[in-house]
Amino acid sequence: MKKIVIIGANEFQNPLIEKAKSLGYETHVFAWQSGDIGEKTADYFYPISIVEKEEILEECKKIKPDAITSIGSDLAVITVNYVANALGLNCNNPEYSLICTNKFEMRKAFEKANIKIPRFEKVKSIDEVTINKFPLIVKPTDRSGSRSIALVHSKEELENALLKACESSFEKYAIVEEVIEGKNEYSCESISFKGKHTILAITKKFTTGFPACIETGHIEPADLPENIKNNIYDIIPKALDALHIENSASHAEFKIGEDGSINIIEIGARMGGDCIGSHLVEISTGYDFLKMTLDVALGNKPDMEIKNEPHFALIKFIFDKKDLENVKFILNKYPEIYSSSMIDENFNHEVVDSSSRFGYYIFDIKDKNVLQDVRDVLFNE
Repeated sequence: MKKIVIIGANEFQNPLIEKAKSLGYETHVFAWQSGDIGEKTADYFYPISIVEKEEILEECKKIKPDAITSIGSDLAVITVNYVANALGLNCNNPEYSLICTNKFEMRKAFEKANIKIPRFEKVKSIDEVTINKFPLIVKPTDRSGSRSIALVHSKEELENALLKACESSFEKYAIVEEVIEGKNEYSCESISFKGKHTILAITKKFTTGFPACIETGHIEPADLPENIKNNIYDIIPKALDALHIENSASHAEFKIGEDGSINIIEIGARMGGDCIGSHLVEISTGYDFLKMTLDVALGNKPDMEIKNEPHFALIKFIFDKKDLENVKFILNKYPEIYSSSMIDENFNHEVVDSSSRFGYYIFDIKDKNVLQDVRDVLFNE
């Protein structure tokens, strides 16, 4: 029986654990012990933080795994590449892990590859900021999940945003950049094997908007004209090459300019979180993205067989009781579109980032008219 090491145990990692077990693999899961679901579903659980790469490596030398992987976590990417490389397993080169997990280093890599980016700089205080054209975006250099992101219009707002971003950052730095052109946000899921990139799905993102920009939901496939899709298919592989992503899933976030240009926000060398990679891709394309991720980690060519008939895929995150009421209204009207959910109905705190939302509902929709009705209700379109 092949052994798979998975870095992370929360609800967004659990589909990978379950997929590996369904394929007959023995699962060994590492994460800080906090009662996450993966602690129970794993065949073997090790209460070691995902950032403790040396300690994980020592345990893996005893396990002798056939693959090491993770989904939906930038921090886990560093450990995956480090440990897999040390054991001679398939992975991205760990020398380039930093440019896939640090927004400043990523911007420099794109700049070097002549990929369009906004003006940017890495700072610790307002005295170091030289960009003097507002509005500006401020965010930690090394965090994800919409943490401490701010749109600022003045020096006073900039100073406050920098304090929060640097405090949130692991390295205590912020990136300040000009606002990226484009009204709506999108993302793109890809799988790479031996440097060959295959784009699987394009996702439309819904957010709370500034200042927090917390995702309220996603829809696949994004309804885009062919010329825009062609622009995406052209720029994303170039961006993946710039980051030296060769053997993994990836998640690219971008906006589309008025001229049809693709303006990249950031790229993760892992499957998209928010159930995008683990659930939505399979519903909307028929591809088993989870299996592909395991295939590549095992050093095998990803299985590109379409397993199911493609439908529209939608996820709605729950922020308050009104969101839940809207979802229940939709499910009463279209019970057949329900796919899965995870809900906490306590509503006992404010939603400040993606980790503090109260759960989600996923929908599998065959009819385009039904999709539009659902969008109108859940996203107030």
